[in-house]
Amino acid sequence: MKPLVTIIMGSTSDLPVLRKAADFLEAMQVPFEMKALSAHRTPAQVEDFARNAADAGIKVIIAAAGMAAALPGVIAAMTPLPVIGVPIDSTLQGQDALLSIVQMPPGIPVATVGINAALNAAVLAVRILALSDADIARRYADYCASLTEKIVKANEQLALITDYKYKV
Repeated sequence: MKPLVTIIMGSTSDLPVLRKAADFLEAMQVPFEMKALSAHRTPAQVEDFARNAADAGIKVIIAAAGMAAALPGVIAAMTPLPVIGVPIDSTLQGQDALLSIVQMPPGIPVATVGINAALNAAVLAVRILALSDADIARRYADYCASLTEKIVKANEQLALITDYKYKV
């Protein structure tokens, strides 16, 4: 199977955060690949990937980075594909990475999720893919329904709590 999504991390130390994205894509049966590429240490490889990703069949790129966090923006500058940035909490509680990723110049968009929010990056990638793939759209709809069911069940459990004096 050819991957539809590439998850790129600036360092393999980001893998524990990005595992949530990989797990979600796996659950949604979306083919993906993972790569470690650095905008500063492997710029030629980043450029090669970004310029050739669309031709390779990639539809969405999830790019995570901490500290200087240049990776998502550098990739976005060299590909027509949607890039979803994941700021990593490596210094300054991830605020530096968040600002580096979200403050892109006009014409070079990077959709940015919260700090360490790799799951939301994968959910956004699936939403994008669901626009043109009915099977992915169905699986995503089932996922959304499961979120609703989870809250309904939680409210049912809350209704069973009876040990509060002023609970109505």
